[in-house]
Amino acid sequence: MALFGALFLALLLAGAHAELPGCKIRVTSKALELVKQEGLRFLEQELETITIPDLRGREGQFYYNISEVKVTELQLTSSELHFQPEQELMLQISNAALGLRFRRQLLYWFLYDGGYINASAEGVSIRTGLELSQDPSGRMKVSNVSCQASVSKMHVAFGGTFKKVYEFLSTFITSGMRFLLNQQICPVLYHSGMVLLNSLLDTVPVRSSVDELVGIDYFLLKDPVVSTSNLDMEFRGSFFPLAEDNWSSPNRAVEPQLQETERMVYVAFSEFFFDSAMESYFRAGALKLTLEGDKVPHDLDILLRASYFGSIVLQSPAVIDSPLKLELWATVPPRCTIKPSGTTISVTASVTIALVPPNLPEVQLSSMIMEARLSAKMALRGKALRTKLDLRKFQIYSNQSALESLALIPLQTPLKTLLQIGVMPMINERTWHGVQIPLPDGIDFVQEVVTNHAGFITIGADLHFAKGLREVINKNRPASTWDSGASRAPLPSTAAA
Repeated sequence: MALFGALFLALLLAGAHAELPGCKIRVTSKALELVKQEGLRFLEQELETITIPDLRGREGQFYYNISEVKVTELQLTSSELHFQPEQELMLQISNAALGLRFRRQLLYWFLYDGGYINASAEGVSIRTGLELSQDPSGRMKVSNVSCQASVSKMHVAFGGTFKKVYEFLSTFITSGMRFLLNQQICPVLYHSGMVLLNSLLDTVPVRSSVDELVGIDYFLLKDPVVSTSNLDMEFRGSFFPLAEDNWSSPNRAVEPQLQETERMVYVAFSEFFFDSAMESYFRAGALKLTLEGDKVPHDLDILLRASYFGSIVLQSPAVIDSPLKLELWATVPPRCTIKPSGTTISVTASVTIALVPPNLPEVQLSSMIMEARLSAKMALRGKALRTKLDLRKFQIYSNQSALESLALIPLQTPLKTLLQIGVMPMINERTWHGVQIPLPDGIDFVQEVVTNHAGFITIGADLHFAKGLREVINKNRPASTWDSGASRAPLPSTAAA
């Protein structure tokens, strides 16, 4: 009984310390057809890099040499890409054909024959699986590649003067080539997954800067979860001020949930994702504004001087005509609230109005509290999550007395206009620039639809390959892989003989 109690407590503690994701991504089976088309083009190009050793032999007085074997094309009859629980992406190719071209040489006493000839490998079957996992840096990686490959028969159309001789030797030649080809397919696929595809996954941002003030952390919290219809990933999804690289904010928000499967991909963001962004900018000192002298709009300057005329006329002559200074800064980090009806941002700020005489200390006329509520609309463009804010509610009141709050009523409209015309465009310019979503280079979102839920939003979209896999991988591949003769790691399962 004590053992069960200890086990229950351990599970409870493990659950209590599990970090909640601020961002989730789901890739559905709807995306696999698009991924397969691009992947097969890449696979065909990789199979063309197969290097088959020269095939030499002797039969009686005939000496033959087959060299410079090259794969020229891949013809697919049947192929399928699907998810396989727990962590694999499986590709199965059946009854395919490979086009080959090689150099033939034949020596019989003093008679020599040589030239190039085309051949085909038929009944090619390939079954390969990519095992996906989290690496120590928090990035998704291909951690293993399983492979089974076989070629059922070879066909070579010999011709020329020595056609009968070649047909006599064809059994030795084709069986040898088939054996060598069987041994080369899986090493190519292993290298493609463990080296080339991982170089593509290296382009997914983990911890990167958003601008000169803040960064974003997309640490993958655990291994991807693969079901028969989806691939689900959970990311930390937390912003941080660049000046405080080790700072982190606890995630106490509602965990986002992904239930939909109709689109190719879904991305979910919790309130924590946006709260951490605003708190990071707050800590970086970005949520403040100072207008002084000519920077204060003329109409607002007149209204402020009229509102505080009683306080201004009591000042010395050197102060009365001094420039006005308007300061506005957030007193606490803004907070995001996501409901099915929409997303709002609540801001509490302090507003200070003062006179700033030259070479003299500034004279404070008033200090007030501003509360504002902004509506937020999210959009996904390419790989960037963009936000547009709109000022909906605005209120100012005095932190000194209720009577002074009444006197501030005439300032409500001009200050709100100042925010709408002067401040909101600057904020939207920054938020509309957006923050990158953790996707590899060359892949973008299209036709997105944003849906609000209680505590989180989801964005459903389709995928678009803006660049081909080959182009992105060639740009990011490790330098050592350009050597086509580089050794390839052994496979967990070898090709079928």
